Amino acid sequence: MSKPLKATVNCDMGEGFSLYTIGDDEGLMKTIHLANVACGFHASDFSVMNKTVALAKSNNVLVGAHPSLPDLQGFGRREMAIEPDELESCFIYQVGALDGFLKRYGLPMNHIKPHGSVYGQTARSIDLARAVVGVTKIFKSSAASPQGVAFMGLAGTAHQQAAEELGVPFIAEWFADLDYNDEGKLLITKKHDPVPIEAVRKRVTNLLKLHKVSTVGGQLLDIGANVAEVSICCHSDTPGAVEIAEAVKALVDESNKEAGYV
Repeated sequence: MSKPLKATVNCDMGEGFSLYTIGDDEGLMKTIHLANVACGFHASDFSVMNKTVALAKSNNVLVGAHPSLPDLQGFGRREMAIEPDELESCFIYQVGALDGFLKRYGLPMNHIKPHGSVYGQTARSIDLARAVVGVTKIFKSSAASPQGVAFMGLAGTAHQQAAEELGVPFIAEWFADLDYNDEGKLLITKKHDPVPIEAVRKRVTNLLKLHKVSTVGGQLLDIGANVAEVSICCHSDTPGAVEIAEAVKALVDESNKEAGYV
């Protein structure tokens, strides 16, 4: 039997705006390893970004950029026709904003993870994927690792292909609170429905111990080739997000310890 996957827990954070709050960032930050911080195009602003980076530092959480298509009204969860060079500039603009706040607090940039619909678009299109993965190299001097800023995305898609082509560290991601269809495609929704905790626990166990992705049709699909480590995402705007993240973190910590990773 294969060794359990080494895992971390990540969450999309700082997705409020002005006086409006989405998600319990303070509660979630205590239960995760990696924070994907919104950069202003689907959510967040300069004050929210500043507060979120400070919160990550106080909880010893690694920070990555979470850039989006320019779609505040749709929360970045509506697809948009966009050329690779446009998308590259769109990402540079947003990641550069976060990089300024990271420098303010003396933190490195750990990774870049696309948000919402552009996550799916770049997973399907190798041209778009190369454009956004290449942005990591622009911020290499801000990375903690000599290998540079990592790219977080879906294993077995254009995300992984582009990262391998460009020599960029790749973090394979899996979602605890979203569904996958029987072809293994992630089902991205504008609004996240509640997910029973027991269903989350079963999915996570299948992933860590069997290296399998659970589908809506009850199938178990392989996570993908060349994947020995995975980061599990819990969205801050999913109902019961803190409880979900706590359950996932407990399973991850137990599995990592049993496998001798920590």
